[in-house]
Amino acid sequence: MVSIAVCDDELLECLHLSARIQSLMEEMRISYSIEQFSSGKALLKSLERFDMIFLDILMEEMDGMETARRCRELAFKKILIFLSSSRSYVFDAYDVEAFYYLVKPVSDEKLRNVLKRAVEKERYSSRDYIIVSQERQKRKLFLDSVWYFEIRGRQIDVHQEQGSFTYYEQMGILEKLLEGKGFFRCHKGYLINLKYVEGYNRREAILENGERIIIARRRYEAFCQAILAYMGGNERIL
Repeated sequence: MVSIAVCDDELLECLHLSARIQSLMEEMRISYSIEQFSSGKALLKSLERFDMIFLDILMEEMDGMETARRCRELAFKKILIFLSSSRSYVFDAYDVEAFYYLVKPVSDEKLRNVLKRAVEKERYSSRDYIIVSQERQKRKLFLDSVWYFEIRGRQIDVHQEQGSFTYYEQMGILEKLLEGKGFFRCHKGYLINLKYVEGYNRREAILENGERIIIARRRYEAFCQAILAYMGGNERIL
């Protein structure tokens, strides 16, 4: 779910923008929650609840730009989107790492495009990843892209839709990094991503790409518990 805040000291403007955002999010079938704030001070008390904030710049007392600065000082790293009838503050927006600067009036098409891009950015930035070393370079490995890890001594083969690659790591370190992230060691040589398990039997797990991964006999009961917990009780057995 994407949590959104709209801050504008003009009540009708605030409600109108919120209604437009709600309509577009529902049209795009994106789960969301939305709250309205009539001042920057009120918003600052609830920062941790939001993934993105729409801020009007020209507000009484604390304006939108000052509110944004306070947000960043309070370590708010999420998305800030400005709205203004003036282009005068465009360059100031860079100083607070604004995601977008919308000039009023904003068309539905423009608002839809900005919302879509902001949601994609938020989803990308919230993806789980680990850091792996490959050919003396560090790289991010996003876990939702991994079908399974194949372990061969200290060599780890990473199997993904876009292909495979190998890096060196201790198995114990990898297992610790993956704790609570939807992976299960179904065999001494395999750590599979439960997200991609299409079905299973007592001998093997069948992934969505058709690959079959061995399930060790002594790990079968634990695997059943793990997959059922992951699927929320929606059992799929072949």
